[in-house]
Formats: sequence, structure tokens, C-alpha cells
Amino acid sequence: MAGCHRKPAVPPPPRLEIPVHLPETASTVVVPITAQLADLERALNRAVPQTLWSIDREEPRCVSAQRVKVFGERIKVTPDLACRIVGTVRRGPITLSGSGETLRINLPVNATISAEDVGGIIRRETATGAASVHGDVRLSVNPDWTPTAKVSIRYDWTTPPGVTLFGKRITFVDKADQKLAGVIAGLERDLPKELRALDARGQAAAAWREGFTVLQLNEDNPPVWLRITPTEIGYAGYRVVGRELRLTAIAKALTQTFVGDRPADPTPTPLPNLVRQSKQPHLTFQIPVVADYAQLEPVLARALKKLAARGITIPRAGPVDAKFDDVTIYATTDNRLAVGITVEAKLRSGVIEKTRGRVWLTGVPDNKANSEEVEIHDLRIAAETDREAVNLLIDLFKTPEVVEAIRQSLTQDFARDYDKVIGSARKAIAAKRLGDFMLRVNMKQVTHGRVVPTGSGLFLAVQARGDASIAYQPRPRAASTLHTPGPAKTR
Repeated sequence: MAGCHRKPAVPPPPRLEIPVHLPETASTVVVPITAQLADLERALNRAVPQTLWSIDREEPRCVSAQRVKVFGERIKVTPDLACRIVGTVRRGPITLSGSGETLRINLPVNATISAEDVGGIIRRETATGAASVHGDVRLSVNPDWTPTAKVSIRYDWTTPPGVTLFGKRITFVDKADQKLAGVIAGLERDLPKELRALDARGQAAAAWREGFTVLQLNEDNPPVWLRITPTEIGYAGYRVVGRELRLTAIAKALTQTFVGDRPADPTPTPLPNLVRQSKQPHLTFQIPVVADYAQLEPVLARALKKLAARGITIPRAGPVDAKFDDVTIYATTDNRLAVGITVEAKLRSGVIEKTRGRVWLTGVPDNKANSEEVEIHDLRIAAETDREAVNLLIDLFKTPEVVEAIRQSLTQDFARDYDKVIGSARKAIAAKRLGDFMLRVNMKQVTHGRVVPTGSGLFLAVQARGDASIAYQPRPRAASTLHTPGPAKTR
């Protein structure tokens, strides 16, 4: 009949195997494409001939007729003098310089022009001249990766070419200017062509392929992986830095964080056309910090054992002898933790005999935003027992000492795990070699929100934000050594 008085067992709270969920984020990765100004200079100097043009022609009026005024009329006293104009205009070395968004081109020009057989009187008069050609270049890239250049040219003759014949100064600037205009047009045509020869598109395509990658952020407890999948690429301008021309592209990418096994590599796609890029580049991704329940269970068991050794007094019932064991913690409904504890208790007064049962508590883990300390709020108690003395167990877990011991044991400071995971992630992605490219990530800001109970532990989602770049930096090639054997030794 005693069994008729037993209360039905209280079932444990449902166990939820809630997976760790990390949202996908949109990020951007800077892709710097560099060209050496020295390479571009060499290409232009090969493309532009050193002799810009030559002159060899008859000039019927090399020296105009001289006239004097006699009795109100102008009378010709010397005829027009014909001559032959012969000369060449040569350039010096083309040089490039600049800073910021300004690329400058410099072209020195030297002219040697002669007037020969002037009217059958003067055999030859030779003139030399020098001009300095300067150009400011505005570069851009079409969506199909074709470079363009707008060259704003200005020049001045530091020494205009000319000769003095019969007391009259004859200059050849107008004739030289006509030819110089063609040279300037050629520079505007040749510069984009030589930029194409530097193959910025090929460098971008190789960086684009390497950008489809998986990086390990944390090796264990738990293993964490970051998968980067580029989706589009945009042009963000260029700069001249020292002796380098740096074109900047910015790739938009999907960043996904995985916990556990390494995810499959993303499938590379062909390099797409360029889009215009105006957003500030940034890389954003999630890093999970997880406190395993198996780490919390022994902490709570030790705290309860120490408390039992000191002695516990239940208000209005008196001192009680208690033993605690078999502590279990897991995630349950409503974002709560379930805590199961097997307890054996007996009042020292003997009013209630020894009773044994399984007590279940649930509580809400909580933390302030960007705080690593997690506390348990709203502890609730249920119990199952093999005796009517269930109230003894419930009252035992209502005592301030037991409540505080449970609360403090379940208070988790994530600081050590947090620092370990963040430090591991910083180190893993600070500089990562991808073939002949280096991916560099600078984590500038780390934030996190509220803790969430999951199937694998208390989960704190950390969001890292910074900037990233992938730049061409080939591995040093080992010099091949040919071993030539020496003469064979004779015995």
C-alpha cells in the first residue's frame, strides 16, 4: 500500500541538441595589383622611337624679299631666298614619377635643324633647340579590365630652334609643334597599350582564384573554420607610391564560419567584369566561443561536496546530512539550462528518515553585451523521489547556501577561452600564404552579444571586424644548382 502514497516521478527537462548557428556575413577583401614604374618606363622607351621625326624639304621663301619705301612706294630690293630645311628631332629617356593619384610623364626633346643653300649664297646655318614635354596621366580601368589613360600634355621650348639670316631671325617652332602634336597623340595611345602588357587582369585573376579558400581559426575546443567565397570585384582607384603604380580592386566575398569538421572548399569561378566600388573595405566574420558542459559539471559537484561537509541547515526543519553526486547539465527549452543532481538527505533530528532522489533545476544563463562573465538567473526547482519526503529535497535546494553554491558554480567567466580563441584566430589569419599570394587580415574590432545554450555547450558568438588584403608575393625560388662531378680518381 505504501506505493499508493508515492508521487509520480518528475520527468527530467527535455534535452535539446541545439546546433551552433553562425550567420553568413558579407565582407570585402582588398586586392592590390602593383606595377613597377621602371617596367612601364622601359616599355614606353621601347615603343617610342628615339628619332621623333626628320625634316628634309625645299622652302621657297626661306628669307622673304626685302623692301624699302621710296617716294611712298615699297620697292623690292632683294628677292625671296629659297633654301633647303634639313633636321632631326630626337627624344631623351622617357621617365615616370608622381604621387597619390597623379602619374607624371616627362619627355625631353632636342632638335637640330639646318637651313642649307640659302639663295645660293649661304651654304648652311644650323640651329639647335630643346623642349621639355610634361604630362599628367589619369588612369582608369574599363569593366572588361582594359586600362585607359587620359594624358594632359604641356610643353615648352626652353631653347626655340632658329637661325639669323641677313639680320633676320627665322624660327622653326611652328614646324616642330606640328610634329610634336603627333608624338603626344602617340603617347596617349601607347600608354594604355603598355599598361595592358603588364597584365593586371592576369594578376587579378590569379588572386581571385586563390581567394576561394578555407582558413582554420582554431585547432580544437572546438575546431573552427572560416570559408571565404568571392562573389564580385570592383575597381577602387590607383595610387603612385614611390616607384610603384598600385591599382586597387576590392572583392566582395561571403564569409562563413564552421565548427567541427573542415568544410568543403568553395568552387572557384572565372574572374568577373569589374564593378564600381564605393564602399569602405572591411572583413567581418563570426568566431564561436563555447564552454563545454562537461567543464561545468565537476565544478558544481565539488562545490556541493564542500557545502555538504560544512553542514546545511534547512529553515524550520534543522540541520541535514546530505550527499550530492551525478551532476548533469544540458540545454533545454526557452533558452534555459537543465541541471540534474542526485541527492541523499536525512534530517539529524530523525523526524524524516533518509531519502534519495533526483532533483532537477533550470536556469537562464545571461551576460551583458560585450561581457565575458555569464551568470545564471531565475533558478527553478523540480524533484523526483522514492518517498513522500520530497519536500525535504525541495527545501534543501531552497536554502540560501545551496542556491548560492549552484549559482556561483554555474557562473562562467569566458575571458580565458575568449582570449585563447581570439588570439588563435588573429595568429591564424594575420598572414596566410595561398600559393604565390599572401592573405593578410588585421582584426581591428571584436564584439559579442548574449550567451546561448546549445547542444555542445554555452555558446558566445563573437563578431570580428577588420580589413583584409590578398597580394601577389611569390615564394622565393630556390636557385637550381648543377653538380658537375670532378675527374674520377685513379686507383
